[in-house]
Amino acid sequence: MNMINDSLRKAREFENTYLPNVNRDELPEFHVTGGIGWINDPNGFSVYKNEYHLFFQYHPYDVTWGPMHWGHVKTSDFIHWERLPAAIAPDEEYDKDGCFSGSAIELPDGRHLLMYTGVRNERRKDGQVETFQTQCIAVGDGVDYEKYEHNPVITGEDVPAGADVHDFRDPKIRFEDGKYYAVVGNRPADGSGSIIQYESEDGFEWNFTSVVAMCHNQFGKMWECPDLFRLDDKDVLLTSVQEMTAMGEEFHPGNTTICLIGCYDREKHHLVREAVQAVDYGTDFYAPQTLLSLDGRRVMIAWMQSWESSGSKKAGLPFLGQMILPRELSIRDGRLIQNPVRELEQLRGTKISYRNVMICGETTLQGIDGRFIDMTVNIRPASEDSVFRYFKLNVAKDGEISTMIRYKPENNTIRVDRTYSGFPHDIVNARTVPVRPNQGVIKLRLIMDRYSLELFVNDGEQAASFVLYTPVSASAISFEAEGTAMLDVEKYDLQL
Repeated sequence: MNMINDSLRKAREFENTYLPNVNRDELPEFHVTGGIGWINDPNGFSVYKNEYHLFFQYHPYDVTWGPMHWGHVKTSDFIHWERLPAAIAPDEEYDKDGCFSGSAIELPDGRHLLMYTGVRNERRKDGQVETFQTQCIAVGDGVDYEKYEHNPVITGEDVPAGADVHDFRDPKIRFEDGKYYAVVGNRPADGSGSIIQYESEDGFEWNFTSVVAMCHNQFGKMWECPDLFRLDDKDVLLTSVQEMTAMGEEFHPGNTTICLIGCYDREKHHLVREAVQAVDYGTDFYAPQTLLSLDGRRVMIAWMQSWESSGSKKAGLPFLGQMILPRELSIRDGRLIQNPVRELEQLRGTKISYRNVMICGETTLQGIDGRFIDMTVNIRPASEDSVFRYFKLNVAKDGEISTMIRYKPENNTIRVDRTYSGFPHDIVNARTVPVRPNQGVIKLRLIMDRYSLELFVNDGEQAASFVLYTPVSASAISFEAEGTAMLDVEKYDLQL
């Protein structure tokens, strides 16, 4: 088997032809994109030879979903990314209709092992198309990868009774207690979601071990893109959910991502669930994947886009889809906590700060503007006996264009609304974020790049991600309160 086959060679030649001509000012400054074409799920987020590698679902030839390849970048600091050639392409019988999501790990012999879902569609005699999903392997040196001659390594014959051979995807591999384990998303007999697990001595020969967790129709339907890891004396399972039904303000409908926190029984290979929460409360977050950094942090990345809005794109851009800024994870008071990686501080330039600013009505502050910023806003009542009905932060503002962040202490919610952010399509533009009661005291941190807004509440208790296609010239920021609020602001301009 040739390592660089015709399909992969074509993709790499296409990249070499078009990527050098992409206008850098059309891309985000510090969020990963494909540069050209379409991307969705992050794949293979891993440490290899003391660098961090990230692959992603990739259709280089158009800004719409197509036959899935794996794009490839790497970094040493989660901020500055080096683009590498496409890693794998759909070119074998078992993956001819797509190399779907998966993961990666460094082997003891120094090779980089990729584990992914191969997709094959077959048309039945009745005209219906039947999809088969199997788990496959490719091994390489960090640039070039060769598919394993005995692929697929896990097939429909290896699923437990009642599991679906058609919805069976997204293996996340880890090494634990001297063995390799891979959790895989599946749809069990009840039609909802489950996460099943396989083990291997060498990463090549795999056997079924257990069902790690089941949905039982409590949280959506198909569970995909699983990731199981230890975090601060708890075990955490992330999974992205299809056909979720809204539950209060915690879970929004459609495609979303949930976090199951509990204790993983290492004898029965089952997660004993203690809590379930949303991971991100914004409109644009899916398929997160984590790694353990060289200095011991659990770092997460995810696709910053939604399937529901993926047809809404800014005309003329050479790409669609980007990743969130990588986030450091921890557990606090039984909840998942997320904050931007500390390496972001490398990009901080000019600092402007204000303390004890009284806000009544709408106002602006000199020097507090911009679209490439890291800004923290502390809000509180102006005095012990004063209250405010709401506080608004309007960003990416220019005339009629703006994105609103509104905090209402009376019902302990934040509402982010991009209705007036310039989208020319009827898509979901607003989300409500539940926050803990704190008598009108709250801390907001905003990270803004050319096409995105990421919001972190109370040092990471909640996170919310939003794609913005507002013109970059819309850079004004205003503050508004009904009643009287006291404000502290600290803003840094960000630049690579």
